[in-house]
Amino acid sequence: MYSKRQSKMENSDTEQDVVIKFMKGPLFTLIIDKAVERQTVQLLKKVTKLEEDIKLLREFNVDVIKLLCIEKEIAINLREIDLSFYDRFIKKCHDVHFKTKSKPSLDVIEEPKAKPKIVSVIEIKRFVMDCLLKIGVQNEKAKTFTNALVTADTRGITSHGLNRLEHYINHIKDNVCNPNADPTIMFESESTAVVCGNNGLGVVVSMFCVNLAIKKAEKTGIAMVVANGSNHFGINSYYTAYAADHGFIGLAFTNTSPIMVPTGAKQACFGTNPLSIAASAVNSDGVVIDFATTTVALGKIEVFKRKNQKIPIGWAFDEDGNLTDDAAVGVKVKRLTPVGGTESHKGTCLAIMVEILSGLLANSAYGPHIPVWGVKPFKLANIGHGFIVIDPRKFTPGFDKRLGDLLGYVRKLEPIDPKKPVEVPGDFERRAMKKIDDQGGIEYPESILNMIEKLVKDLGVKAPKFKS
Repeated sequence: MYSKRQSKMENSDTEQDVVIKFMKGPLFTLIIDKAVERQTVQLLKKVTKLEEDIKLLREFNVDVIKLLCIEKEIAINLREIDLSFYDRFIKKCHDVHFKTKSKPSLDVIEEPKAKPKIVSVIEIKRFVMDCLLKIGVQNEKAKTFTNALVTADTRGITSHGLNRLEHYINHIKDNVCNPNADPTIMFESESTAVVCGNNGLGVVVSMFCVNLAIKKAEKTGIAMVVANGSNHFGINSYYTAYAADHGFIGLAFTNTSPIMVPTGAKQACFGTNPLSIAASAVNSDGVVIDFATTTVALGKIEVFKRKNQKIPIGWAFDEDGNLTDDAAVGVKVKRLTPVGGTESHKGTCLAIMVEILSGLLANSAYGPHIPVWGVKPFKLANIGHGFIVIDPRKFTPGFDKRLGDLLGYVRKLEPIDPKKPVEVPGDFERRAMKKIDDQGGIEYPESILNMIEKLVKDLGVKAPKFKS
Protein backbone atom coordinates (compact mmCIF):
# COMPACT_ATOMS: atom_id res chain seq x y z
CA MET A 1 0.00 0.00 0.00
CA TYR A 2 2.64 2.53 1.07
CA SER A 3 5.30 1.51 -1.43
CA LYS A 4 3.04 2.37 -4.41
CA ARG A 5 2.35 5.87 -3.15
CA GLN A 6 6.01 6.41 -2.36
CA SER A 7 7.05 5.31 -5.84
CA LYS A 8 4.55 7.72 -7.38
CA MET A 9 5.95 10.56 -5.33
CA GLU A 10 9.55 9.71 -6.16
CA ASN A 11 8.85 9.58 -9.91
CA SER A 12 7.01 12.92 -10.05
CA ASP A 13 8.64 15.17 -7.44
CA THR A 14 12.14 16.23 -6.57
CA GLU A 15 13.26 16.26 -2.94
CA GLN A 16 12.84 20.02 -2.96
CA ASP A 17 9.26 19.73 -4.23
CA VAL A 18 8.49 17.17 -1.55
CA VAL A 19 9.68 19.38 1.31
CA ILE A 20 8.02 22.55 0.00
CA LYS A 21 4.71 20.77 -0.67
CA PHE A 22 4.81 19.23 2.77
CA MET A 23 5.49 22.62 4.37
CA LYS A 24 2.48 24.14 2.55
CA GLY A 25 0.20 21.24 3.36
CA PRO A 26 -2.32 21.00 6.21
CA LEU A 27 -0.42 18.29 8.07
CA PHE A 28 2.68 20.46 8.52
CA THR A 29 0.56 23.33 9.84
CA LEU A 30 -1.12 21.01 12.31
CA ILE A 31 2.23 19.63 13.46
CA ILE A 32 3.48 23.13 14.20
CA ASP A 33 0.29 24.00 16.07
CA LYS A 34 0.12 20.81 18.11
CA ALA A 35 3.72 19.64 18.47
CA VAL A 36 3.87 20.34 22.20
CA GLU A 37 0.77 18.21 22.76
CA ARG A 38 2.30 15.31 20.83
CA GLN A 39 -0.95 14.44 19.08
CA THR A 40 0.67 13.16 15.91
CA VAL A 41 -1.56 10.12 15.47
CA GLN A 42 -4.75 12.12 15.99
CA LEU A 43 -3.52 14.83 13.64
CA LEU A 44 -2.76 12.35 10.90
CA LYS A 45 -6.24 10.92 11.32
CA LYS A 46 -7.82 14.36 10.84
CA VAL A 47 -5.87 14.93 7.64
CA THR A 48 -6.07 11.55 5.92
CA LYS A 49 -9.19 9.94 7.39
CA LEU A 50 -7.60 6.60 6.51
CA GLU A 51 -7.27 3.95 9.22
CA GLU A 52 -4.70 2.07 7.10
CA ASP A 53 -2.31 4.98 7.38
CA ILE A 54 -2.86 5.26 11.12
CA LYS A 55 -1.88 1.61 11.42
CA LEU A 56 1.16 2.23 9.22
CA LEU A 57 2.28 5.10 11.42
CA ARG A 58 2.12 2.94 14.54
CA GLU A 59 4.07 0.15 12.87
CA PHE A 60 6.98 2.46 12.10
CA ASN A 61 6.80 4.82 15.06
CA VAL A 62 10.18 3.79 16.52
CA ASP A 63 12.41 3.25 13.52
CA VAL A 64 11.33 5.36 10.54
CA ILE A 65 7.88 6.96 10.83
CA LYS A 66 5.95 7.27 7.61
CA LEU A 67 3.71 10.35 7.60
CA LEU A 68 1.41 10.39 4.57
CA CYS A 69 -0.35 13.49 3.34
CA ILE A 70 -2.83 11.90 0.95
CA GLU A 71 -4.36 15.11 -0.41
CA LYS A 72 -0.97 16.23 -1.75
CA GLU A 73 0.14 12.69 -2.64
CA ILE A 74 3.47 13.14 -0.93
CA ALA A 75 5.38 11.18 1.66
CA ILE A 76 8.15 12.16 4.03
CA ASN A 77 10.23 10.22 6.54
CA LEU A 78 10.52 11.64 10.05
CA ARG A 79 12.95 10.33 12.67
CA GLU A 80 11.79 9.79 16.25
CA ILE A 81 8.84 12.11 16.68
CA ASP A 82 9.34 14.14 19.84
CA LEU A 83 9.42 17.78 20.79
CA SER A 84 13.15 18.23 20.29
CA PHE A 85 12.85 16.77 16.79
CA TYR A 86 9.97 19.09 15.90
CA ASP A 87 12.00 22.11 16.98
CA ARG A 88 14.93 21.15 14.78
CA PHE A 89 12.81 20.10 11.81
CA ILE A 90 10.64 23.20 11.80
CA LYS A 91 13.69 25.45 12.09
CA LYS A 92 15.39 23.60 9.26
CA CYS A 93 12.35 23.91 7.01
CA HIS A 94 12.09 27.61 7.89
CA ASP A 95 15.77 28.15 7.04
CA VAL A 96 15.52 26.24 3.78
CA HIS A 97 12.31 27.86 2.57
CA PHE A 98 12.68 31.44 3.73
CA LYS A 99 16.43 32.09 4.07
CA THR A 100 18.87 29.98 2.16
CA LYS A 101 16.64 28.94 -0.75
CA SER A 102 19.09 26.08 -1.07
CA LYS A 103 18.08 22.68 -2.32
CA PRO A 104 16.85 20.70 0.69
CA SER A 105 17.56 17.06 1.27
CA LEU A 106 15.61 14.51 3.22
CA ASP A 107 18.89 13.86 5.05
CA VAL A 108 18.35 17.02 7.09
CA ILE A 109 15.76 15.25 9.19
CA GLU A 110 17.96 12.38 10.35
CA GLU A 111 18.18 12.24 14.17
CA PRO A 112 21.73 13.23 15.11
CA LYS A 113 23.52 10.89 17.46
CA ALA A 114 25.41 12.38 20.36
CA LYS A 115 28.73 10.79 21.20
CA PRO A 116 28.56 8.83 24.46
CA LYS A 117 30.57 10.26 27.34
CA ILE A 118 32.80 8.41 29.81
CA VAL A 119 32.86 9.08 33.53
CA SER A 120 35.05 7.35 36.09
CA VAL A 121 33.46 4.92 38.52
CA ILE A 122 34.57 7.05 41.45
CA GLU A 123 33.01 10.16 39.93
CA ILE A 124 29.67 8.58 39.08
CA LYS A 125 29.48 7.14 42.60
CA ARG A 126 30.14 10.63 43.94
CA PHE A 127 27.27 11.95 41.84
CA VAL A 128 24.82 9.26 42.97
CA MET A 129 25.85 9.80 46.59
CA ASP A 130 25.29 13.55 46.25
CA CYS A 131 21.80 12.95 44.83
CA LEU A 132 20.85 10.63 47.68
CA LEU A 133 22.30 12.83 50.42
CA LYS A 134 20.47 15.81 48.92
CA ILE A 135 17.10 14.11 49.39
CA GLY A 136 17.88 13.08 52.97
CA VAL A 137 19.33 9.56 52.74
CA GLN A 138 21.77 8.80 55.55
CA ASN A 139 25.41 8.45 54.53
CA GLU A 140 25.94 4.72 55.18
CA LYS A 141 22.67 3.74 53.52
CA ALA A 142 23.41 6.01 50.58
CA LYS A 143 26.83 4.37 50.23
CA THR A 144 25.34 0.85 50.31
CA PHE A 145 22.76 1.81 47.69
CA THR A 146 25.29 3.60 45.47
CA ASN A 147 27.68 0.65 45.38
CA ALA A 148 24.91 -1.69 44.24
CA LEU A 149 23.51 0.70 41.63
CA VAL A 150 26.84 1.55 40.00
CA THR A 151 27.94 -2.10 40.12
CA ALA A 152 25.10 -2.88 37.72
CA ASP A 153 26.62 -0.49 35.18
CA THR A 154 30.15 -1.76 35.71
CA ARG A 155 28.97 -5.29 35.03
CA GLY A 156 27.20 -4.23 31.84
CA ILE A 157 23.69 -4.63 33.26
CA THR A 158 22.71 -1.10 32.27
CA SER A 159 18.99 -1.74 32.70
CA HIS A 160 19.47 -1.69 36.48
CA GLY A 161 22.15 0.96 36.85
CA LEU A 162 21.80 4.71 36.42
CA ASN A 163 18.83 3.95 34.19
CA ARG A 164 16.85 3.39 37.41
CA LEU A 165 18.21 6.23 39.57
CA GLU A 166 15.42 8.70 38.83
CA HIS A 167 12.79 6.07 39.69
CA TYR A 168 14.36 5.48 43.09
CA ILE A 169 14.67 9.19 43.78
CA ASN A 170 11.02 9.81 42.90
CA HIS A 171 9.92 7.04 45.26
CA ILE A 172 11.96 8.51 48.10
CA LYS A 173 10.77 12.07 47.44
CA ASP A 174 7.15 10.88 47.32
CA ASN A 175 7.56 9.09 50.67
CA VAL A 176 6.76 5.71 49.15
CA CYS A 177 10.02 4.32 50.53
CA ASN A 178 11.70 5.18 53.83
CA PRO A 179 15.37 5.31 52.82
CA ASN A 180 16.63 5.51 56.40
CA ALA A 181 14.66 2.60 57.82
CA ASP A 182 16.62 -0.19 59.51
CA PRO A 183 15.63 -3.82 58.89
CA THR A 184 14.65 -5.87 61.93
CA ILE A 185 14.63 -9.61 62.63
CA MET A 186 11.07 -10.83 63.22
CA PHE A 187 11.97 -14.49 63.80
CA GLU A 188 15.11 -16.60 63.61
CA SER A 189 16.40 -20.07 64.24
CA GLU A 190 19.91 -21.44 63.97
CA SER A 191 19.74 -21.60 60.18
CA THR A 192 16.74 -19.44 59.22
CA ALA A 193 15.40 -15.94 59.74
CA VAL A 194 12.51 -13.71 58.73
CA VAL A 195 13.43 -10.05 58.35
CA CYS A 196 11.12 -7.04 58.09
CA GLY A 197 12.52 -4.35 55.84
CA ASN A 198 10.28 -1.67 57.37
CA ASN A 199 9.80 -0.23 53.88
CA GLY A 200 13.49 0.60 53.59
CA LEU A 201 15.74 0.58 50.58
CA GLY A 202 15.75 -2.85 48.99
CA VAL A 203 19.54 -2.87 48.72
CA VAL A 204 19.98 -2.08 52.42
CA VAL A 205 17.45 -4.74 53.45
CA SER A 206 19.04 -7.34 51.16
CA MET A 207 22.62 -6.74 52.33
CA PHE A 208 21.41 -7.15 55.91
CA CYS A 209 19.81 -10.48 54.96
CA VAL A 210 22.82 -11.81 53.03
CA ASN A 211 25.24 -11.01 55.82
CA LEU A 212 22.91 -12.65 58.33
CA ALA A 213 22.65 -15.76 56.12
CA ILE A 214 26.46 -15.95 55.76
CA LYS A 215 26.87 -15.73 59.52
CA LYS A 216 24.42 -18.60 60.03
CA ALA A 217 25.85 -20.73 57.20
CA GLU A 218 29.32 -20.51 58.73
CA LYS A 219 27.91 -22.52 61.64
CA THR A 220 25.30 -24.74 60.05
CA GLY A 221 26.55 -25.17 56.47
CA ILE A 222 23.37 -23.82 54.92
CA ALA A 223 21.06 -20.97 55.87
CA MET A 224 18.04 -19.19 54.45
CA VAL A 225 16.82 -15.69 55.25
CA VAL A 226 13.66 -14.16 53.82
CA ALA A 227 12.44 -10.57 53.98
CA ASN A 228 9.15 -8.75 53.70
CA GLY A 229 8.35 -5.04 53.73
CA SER A 230 11.11 -4.32 51.24
CA ASN A 231 11.48 -2.53 47.91
CA HIS A 232 13.19 -3.05 44.56
CA PHE A 233 16.73 -4.30 45.24
CA GLY A 234 18.52 -3.84 41.91
CA ILE A 235 20.43 -6.72 40.34
CA ASN A 236 19.99 -10.11 41.96
CA SER A 237 23.57 -11.16 41.26
CA TYR A 238 24.92 -8.36 43.44
CA TYR A 239 24.02 -10.45 46.49
CA THR A 240 24.93 -13.89 45.18
CA ALA A 241 28.31 -12.66 43.90
CA TYR A 242 28.89 -11.08 47.31
CA ALA A 243 28.32 -14.46 48.97
CA ALA A 244 30.55 -16.18 46.40
CA ASP A 245 33.35 -13.67 47.06
CA HIS A 246 33.20 -14.76 50.69
CA GLY A 247 33.63 -18.44 49.75
CA PHE A 248 29.96 -19.49 49.75
CA ILE A 249 27.39 -20.51 47.17
CA GLY A 250 24.79 -17.76 47.06
CA LEU A 251 21.22 -17.98 45.82
CA ALA A 252 18.78 -15.07 45.69
CA PHE A 253 15.15 -14.65 44.70
CA THR A 254 12.72 -11.76 44.69
CA ASN A 255 9.18 -11.18 43.59
CA THR A 256 8.38 -7.96 41.76
CA SER A 257 5.51 -5.93 40.33
CA PRO A 258 3.06 -8.02 38.28
CA ILE A 259 4.10 -7.51 34.66
CA MET A 260 4.50 -11.10 33.41
CA VAL A 261 1.59 -12.62 31.51
CA PRO A 262 1.37 -16.33 32.42
CA THR A 263 1.19 -18.80 29.56
CA GLY A 264 -2.24 -18.71 27.94
CA ALA A 265 -3.45 -15.60 29.79
CA LYS A 266 -4.08 -12.01 28.67
CA GLN A 267 -3.45 -10.20 31.96
CA ALA A 268 -0.24 -9.93 33.96
CA CYS A 269 -0.01 -11.80 37.27
CA PHE A 270 3.65 -12.28 38.22
CA GLY A 271 6.68 -10.05 38.23
CA THR A 272 9.91 -10.63 36.36
CA ASN A 273 10.76 -12.65 39.49
CA PRO A 274 14.50 -13.02 38.89
CA LEU A 275 16.65 -15.76 40.39
CA SER A 276 20.41 -15.96 40.78
CA ILE A 277 23.12 -18.36 41.88
CA ALA A 278 26.85 -17.68 42.12
CA ALA A 279 29.87 -19.69 43.23
CA SER A 280 33.63 -19.21 43.15
CA ALA A 281 36.11 -21.59 41.51
CA VAL A 282 39.87 -21.94 41.55
CA ASN A 283 42.15 -19.35 39.92
CA SER A 284 39.73 -16.49 40.62
CA ASP A 285 37.18 -18.07 38.29
CA GLY A 286 33.54 -18.61 39.04
CA VAL A 287 29.99 -18.60 37.73
CA VAL A 288 27.31 -15.95 38.20
CA ILE A 289 23.84 -16.83 36.94
CA ASP A 290 21.15 -14.16 37.06
CA PHE A 291 18.04 -14.09 34.92
CA ALA A 292 14.45 -12.93 34.97
CA THR A 293 11.64 -15.41 34.55
CA THR A 294 10.27 -13.15 31.82
CA THR A 295 11.93 -13.23 28.41
CA VAL A 296 13.74 -10.02 29.42
CA ALA A 297 13.59 -7.66 32.37
CA LEU A 298 11.47 -4.53 32.03
CA GLY A 299 14.61 -2.45 32.52
CA LYS A 300 16.00 -3.82 29.26
CA ILE A 301 12.92 -2.61 27.40
CA GLU A 302 13.35 0.76 29.12
CA VAL A 303 16.86 0.94 27.69
CA PHE A 304 15.49 0.31 24.17
CA LYS A 305 12.87 3.01 24.76
CA ARG A 306 15.51 5.51 25.86
CA LYS A 307 17.46 4.76 22.69
CA ASN A 308 14.31 4.94 20.50
CA GLN A 309 14.91 1.42 19.26
CA LYS A 310 12.49 -1.37 18.46
CA ILE A 311 12.42 -4.45 20.66
CA PRO A 312 12.42 -7.98 19.22
CA ILE A 313 9.02 -9.53 18.72
CA GLY A 314 8.40 -11.95 21.58
CA TRP A 315 9.39 -9.69 24.48
CA ALA A 316 6.14 -7.88 25.25
CA PHE A 317 2.43 -7.60 24.52
CA ASP A 318 0.38 -4.53 23.62
CA GLU A 319 -2.95 -3.55 25.22
CA ASP A 320 -4.85 -5.95 22.97
CA GLY A 321 -2.72 -8.96 23.86
CA ASN A 322 -0.71 -8.93 20.64
CA LEU A 323 3.07 -9.16 20.56
CA THR A 324 4.68 -5.77 19.90
CA ASP A 325 8.06 -4.45 18.80
CA ASP A 326 7.35 -0.96 20.15
CA ALA A 327 9.51 -0.37 23.26
CA ALA A 328 7.34 2.57 24.36
CA VAL A 329 4.26 0.34 24.28
CA GLY A 330 6.11 -2.38 26.18
CA VAL A 331 7.06 0.04 28.95
CA LYS A 332 3.62 1.61 29.11
CA VAL A 333 1.49 -1.53 29.01
CA LYS A 334 3.86 -3.62 31.17
CA ARG A 335 2.83 -7.06 29.97
CA LEU A 336 5.92 -9.16 29.35
CA THR A 337 6.19 -12.67 27.95
CA PRO A 338 7.42 -15.53 30.16
CA VAL A 339 10.85 -17.03 29.53
CA GLY A 340 10.50 -19.93 27.12
CA GLY A 341 7.91 -18.11 25.01
CA THR A 342 4.16 -17.89 24.90
CA GLU A 343 3.69 -21.62 24.26
CA SER A 344 5.92 -22.84 27.12
CA HIS A 345 5.03 -23.12 30.81
CA LYS A 346 8.66 -22.87 31.95
CA GLY A 347 8.54 -19.16 32.70
CA THR A 348 5.30 -19.44 34.65
CA CYS A 349 6.69 -22.38 36.64
CA LEU A 350 9.87 -20.49 37.52
CA ALA A 351 7.89 -17.39 38.51
CA ILE A 352 5.80 -19.45 40.94
CA MET A 353 8.95 -21.08 42.32
CA VAL A 354 10.42 -17.65 43.04
CA GLU A 355 7.18 -16.55 44.71
CA ILE A 356 7.39 -19.58 47.00
CA LEU A 357 11.00 -18.86 47.96
CA SER A 358 10.48 -15.14 48.53
CA GLY A 359 7.03 -13.61 48.90
CA LEU A 360 5.08 -16.58 50.21
CA LEU A 361 7.71 -17.73 52.73
CA ALA A 362 8.25 -14.15 53.90
CA ASN A 363 4.55 -13.24 54.07
CA SER A 364 5.05 -10.19 51.89
CA ALA A 365 2.81 -9.05 49.05
CA TYR A 366 2.84 -11.55 46.19
CA GLY A 367 1.71 -12.01 42.60
CA PRO A 368 -1.03 -9.59 41.57
CA HIS A 369 -1.11 -7.99 45.04
CA ILE A 370 2.18 -6.14 44.51
CA PRO A 371 1.73 -2.55 43.24
CA VAL A 372 3.08 -1.88 39.76
CA TRP A 373 6.45 -0.19 40.16
CA GLY A 374 6.79 3.38 38.89
CA VAL A 375 3.05 3.93 38.33
CA LYS A 376 1.31 6.75 40.20
CA PRO A 377 -0.27 6.95 42.65
CA PHE A 378 2.67 5.16 44.29
CA LYS A 379 1.82 2.53 46.90
CA LEU A 380 3.91 0.66 49.45
CA ALA A 381 5.55 -2.22 47.61
CA ASN A 382 5.99 -4.77 50.45
CA ILE A 383 8.23 -6.84 48.18
CA GLY A 384 9.60 -10.19 49.37
CA HIS A 385 13.16 -11.50 49.00
CA GLY A 386 14.74 -14.87 49.66
CA PHE A 387 18.46 -15.62 50.21
CA ILE A 388 20.11 -19.02 50.56
CA VAL A 389 23.78 -19.32 51.48
CA ILE A 390 25.63 -22.65 51.31
CA ASP A 391 29.12 -23.39 52.60
CA PRO A 392 30.60 -25.93 50.13
CA ARG A 393 33.34 -26.76 52.64
CA LYS A 394 30.69 -28.36 54.82
CA PHE A 395 30.04 -30.94 52.08
CA THR A 396 32.80 -32.61 50.03
CA PRO A 397 36.30 -31.15 49.48
CA GLY A 398 37.43 -29.88 46.08
CA PHE A 399 34.21 -28.15 45.03
CA ASP A 400 36.06 -25.11 43.65
CA LYS A 401 38.37 -27.32 41.56
CA ARG A 402 35.49 -29.31 40.10
CA LEU A 403 33.60 -26.11 39.28
CA GLY A 404 36.69 -24.66 37.61
CA ASP A 405 37.12 -27.83 35.56
CA LEU A 406 33.47 -27.72 34.41
CA LEU A 407 33.63 -24.06 33.42
CA GLY A 408 36.86 -24.66 31.52
CA TYR A 409 35.33 -27.58 29.63
CA VAL A 410 32.34 -25.49 28.55
CA ARG A 411 34.53 -22.64 27.33
CA LYS A 412 36.66 -25.04 25.25
CA LEU A 413 33.67 -26.42 23.32
CA GLU A 414 33.81 -25.78 19.59
CA PRO A 415 31.77 -22.63 18.87
CA ILE A 416 29.26 -22.31 16.05
CA ASP A 417 30.88 -19.01 15.12
CA PRO A 418 34.70 -19.10 15.44
CA LYS A 419 34.64 -15.37 16.22
CA LYS A 420 32.40 -15.94 19.22
CA PRO A 421 33.94 -18.31 21.79
CA VAL A 422 31.60 -20.23 24.06
CA GLU A 423 31.12 -18.43 27.38
CA VAL A 424 29.74 -19.33 30.78
CA PRO A 425 27.46 -17.13 32.91
CA GLY A 426 29.59 -14.39 34.39
CA ASP A 427 31.98 -14.02 31.43
CA PHE A 428 29.88 -11.20 29.97
CA GLU A 429 30.16 -9.27 33.23
CA ARG A 430 33.92 -9.86 33.37
CA ARG A 431 34.33 -8.48 29.86
CA ALA A 432 32.22 -5.45 30.75
CA MET A 433 34.35 -4.74 33.82
CA LYS A 434 37.58 -5.10 31.83
CA LYS A 435 36.32 -2.67 29.22
CA ILE A 436 35.54 -0.10 31.91
CA ASP A 437 39.00 -0.59 33.43
CA ASP A 438 40.63 -0.17 30.02
CA GLN A 439 38.73 2.98 29.07
CA GLY A 440 38.91 4.47 32.56
CA GLY A 441 35.22 4.69 33.27
CA ILE A 442 31.63 3.96 32.33
CA GLU A 443 30.30 5.05 28.95
CA TYR A 444 26.80 6.56 29.14
CA PRO A 445 24.51 7.24 26.14
CA GLU A 446 22.67 10.50 25.48
CA SER A 447 19.49 9.35 27.22
CA ILE A 448 21.32 8.81 30.52
CA LEU A 449 23.27 12.06 30.08
CA ASN A 450 19.95 13.89 29.72
CA MET A 451 18.68 12.25 32.91
CA ILE A 452 21.87 13.27 34.74
CA GLU A 453 21.46 16.85 33.52
CA LYS A 454 17.88 16.89 34.76
CA LEU A 455 18.86 15.62 38.21
CA VAL A 456 21.63 18.22 38.44
CA LYS A 457 19.08 20.93 37.75
CA ASP A 458 16.29 19.51 39.94
CA LEU A 459 18.43 18.64 42.97
CA GLY A 460 21.10 21.31 42.71
CA VAL A 461 23.98 18.82 42.85
CA LYS A 462 27.33 19.05 41.12
CA ALA A 463 27.38 17.46 37.68
CA PRO A 464 29.78 14.54 37.18
CA LYS A 465 33.06 15.37 35.48
CA PHE A 466 33.39 13.49 32.20
CA LYS A 467 36.62 12.40 30.62
CA SER A 468 37.74 14.46 27.64
